[in-house]
Amino acid sequence: MRRQLVTGLLMTIALTLVLGIAYPLVVTGVSQIAFSKRADGSFVENADGKVVGSSLIGQSFTKPEYFHPRPSAAGAGAGYDALASSASNLGPSNPKLLDGARQRVAEYRKENGLSPRVHVPVDAVTASGSGLDPDISVANARIQALRVARARGMPVDQVLRLVAGHTQSRPLGVLGEKAVDVLTLNLALDRLR
Repeated sequence: MRRQLVTGLLMTIALTLVLGIAYPLVVTGVSQIAFSKRADGSFVENADGKVVGSSLIGQSFTKPEYFHPRPSAAGAGAGYDALASSASNLGPSNPKLLDGARQRVAEYRKENGLSPRVHVPVDAVTASGSGLDPDISVANARIQALRVARARGMPVDQVLRLVAGHTQSRPLGVLGEKAVDVLTLNLALDRLR
């Protein structure tokens, strides 16, 4: 019995040292060397050097002079609560999801001055799985560009050039679609003032 107790205690100490101390230190070291910006949270600073967010977590922008992110189901109210990251868990045939999407389509069309014939990008009216996506599709950004240009008194082509400059390629070159980071794009717009 004593021998088994000693063996169990030694295994507990050994596994604690390997898995609780050595492994986390190795992973942290590799991430700091290979992906230091992401490992530190991908913080984004404004023109004054103040941290205003992370390029990995979406934020709410509602003013017409800013590009708006995807809707968020994370947290009560306006969403975008990183502590409550989650989807709505409503299925594709759920009337509440369908009614909400129809309402968002109507609001998106009104806000961006779109006719009923213009296709509304899916990411403009549906929340993501996390509810905190920092990116929108290029199509969504291009549609919003006219509203943003009008609100800021800028030429549309200048805003579209900013969209193109902030378009990120597909992850690993093949996954998903090209996307635009809303926070960094809005900060770039603010720097033009």
